[in-house]
Amino acid sequence: MIIRQFQPSDFEEIVSIETALFQKSDPLNYISLYEISREGFLVAEVEKKTVGFAVGYPVDDNECRIFFIAVRADYQDQGIGTHLIYSLLNRFHRNLIRYVSLEVRADNHRARRLYRNLGFISCWTEKNYYPDGEDAIFMKMILSPSDSFLLSENLEINIENAVE
Repeated sequence: MIIRQFQPSDFEEIVSIETALFQKSDPLNYISLYEISREGFLVAEVEKKTVGFAVGYPVDDNECRIFFIAVRADYQDQGIGTHLIYSLLNRFHRNLIRYVSLEVRADNHRARRLYRNLGFISCWTEKNYYPDGEDAIFMKMILSPSDSFLLSENLEINIENAVE
């Protein structure tokens, strides 16, 4: 697996992944996010096939937000989402970010468990947050200067080499 920065040629695959998983897509979101934070837009590849992506962007000088993480259904439960998150956290950490936030659907127990295991804590719930009426749970993580995300240390070598 290689995790690298998103390139405009990945756009169609990203939309395809989101549509397959969530039956919807707003391509303009990704164009805007790419323009805001190219460094925080990552793609996971397995055998040159795009199998997942993650998007994170700065909120201010101290905080970044993980906006979206998705992995193709047939590639889930292989650690790809975890590696994508760690890759984002490494990038945030290198930029001296102190806080990372995200929101997750209240009924997405699998993602909530993953985020908790990575060190995120639940902060509050927004009722009826999503268009279908589902609640969102907002989670945060504090990054300290001594943090290191060793799980993806070897993966980071591939990331740096894959960026052109």
